[in-house]
Amino acid sequence: MRDPARLDDRDNWSGGFYELDIELGEAGSERLQSALTRLWAAARVEGCHANPRRYGGDELTVVPVQVSSLEEHGLLAGTVALPSSHRVVCACTSVEFDDGQRWLTLNLPLGALGRTDRRIGAFPFGEDGSPASLRWRHPLDAWLGTVADAVHAEVGIASAVIGFEIDVGKDAASFAAGLPEQRWEAIALPGPGGLVHTPANR
Repeated sequence: MRDPARLDDRDNWSGGFYELDIELGEAGSERLQSALTRLWAAARVEGCHANPRRYGGDELTVVPVQVSSLEEHGLLAGTVALPSSHRVVCACTSVEFDDGQRWLTLNLPLGALGRTDRRIGAFPFGEDGSPASLRWRHPLDAWLGTVADAVHAEVGIASAVIGFEIDVGKDAASFAAGLPEQRWEAIALPGPGGLVHTPANR
């Protein structure tokens, strides 16, 4: 099997992303740095490289885990160990909307994930995207949820959403009327004792 932890293997970056999207709300560079540092530590990301998809080939540039690196390169890459113990490539991105709301995202590319578990197949399409996918998604969601917990404990977050190619418009305000009955994504919202996690169910 080809190595899902090879940063310079373009096929590892194919297929879109399974994501943890964290809504920080308004976040200046200092708060964003705290969130980024905590995310990196909580996920136990190894290495930090400038966007390998931009440079390609053997041009893997080591950079510090800093907001300045994220702003310069648009994406920071490393590797993580999944709950299954397989190591895969991962990436971190961030976006700030016009209203000042900031999101921080940990991305796991489907190309790499698919090399660790044949059940992933063509997810999210066809039968591979059916509720049967919850069997491999739930353990992954739970692990990503612990990363969100750690970031929330460090800086306080407005929400966290876990799933495939998240629409970051699904922010805390959109959940004010209650969570959807049918959920493609796992959702975490602040509660009195920390984040309250609601799993995906389809």
